[in-house]
This record gives sequence, C-alpha cells and structure tokens, in this order.
Amino acid sequence: MPSVLIIGGARSGKSGFAQELALKRGEPVLFVATATAGDEEMAQRIDQHQRTRPATWSTLEAPTHIGDEIPGQIGEAKVVIVDCITLLLNNVFSRYDHQGEQIAASAVEREVSAEIEGLIGCINRVDAHFIMVTNELGTGLVPPSRVARLYRDLLGRANQRLAEASEEVYLLVAGIPVRIKPS
Repeated sequence: MPSVLIIGGARSGKSGFAQELALKRGEPVLFVATATAGDEEMAQRIDQHQRTRPATWSTLEAPTHIGDEIPGQIGEAKVVIVDCITLLLNNVFSRYDHQGEQIAASAVEREVSAEIEGLIGCINRVDAHFIMVTNELGTGLVPPSRVARLYRDLLGRANQRLAEASEEVYLLVAGIPVRIKPS
C-alpha cells in the first residue's frame, strides 16, 4: 500500500495534515506515538495531541522499535500514522551518554539506521496505508555542538531514506501542504 511522508518545521501543521489525510481514507487508524513525557511541558504537549485525535483511533505508544511493534498492534487498522520520526531519533539518542560531547556516533548511527530500515520493512510487510511525520532540520544554522550536528545529520539521512521509500512526500510550510513527490 502507498506510504506518505510529511516533513516541515516545528508547528508547521504536519500532525494536523497527517490526521486530515487519515480521516479522508475513512478506515480504521492506528496512531503510533513516539513521544515520551520527559518533563511536565512535554506531558502537556502529549495530552494536547491526544485530545485532537478521534476516540475511535487505536494508539500505540512506542518510543523505539516501531517497525517491530506495529505488526503486533495493527489490529483492524488500515491506516498507520507515525508521529514522529524526529522524536523516534531523539529517543535513540537519549539512550547514549552525551555528557561533554562523548557520544558513540557509529553506535547511534547504526541504531538509527536499524530503526528506519525496520520501519521501511514494516511498511512493505503490513497491509496498511502509512503516513509518517518528521521535521526538516537542515534549513537552519549549523548546530554549535557535535551531538546536535550528529542528530541533524542522522535525521536528514533518515528523512531522505523515508522519502525515497514513500510514494508521496509533502512539505508543510505555515500550514500549507506542498506536494513534492511525485512532482
């Protein structure tokens, strides 16, 4: 089945657009939430996100290994929203000690690659329409720290790989979706 990648900056309307696409399909939805509540502000953001979703949608909270988790939780869903790839990578990074910039870049890179390839494998195996949400981080300034640059670079590569594997890609700018694949 086709897959869609939605990419854009923070607060560009990505999640709302993903939900619109899912609702238009009129089929059961599995919402895969990768966010974790590390602090009160993030807990409030998660709560706000949950309130915007229809009560009929199933939710899978999976901070990592989503490609392994989805097949066992898909149920009757024919649409899967993964929101979001950006936080998925953050969850991988958070398992590594990066105090004082001492992070094992090659280990993180392998794990991020495994997450993305696992998701793509899941998309190819599961009979559902996938809608994935991610952030575009490559249009800003070069981050000042080694860890932040590594994160930006790995997310950029993950986004490229997901865009390559997707039939449709949309860029969200100020709430306006611009289809960039197919052109």
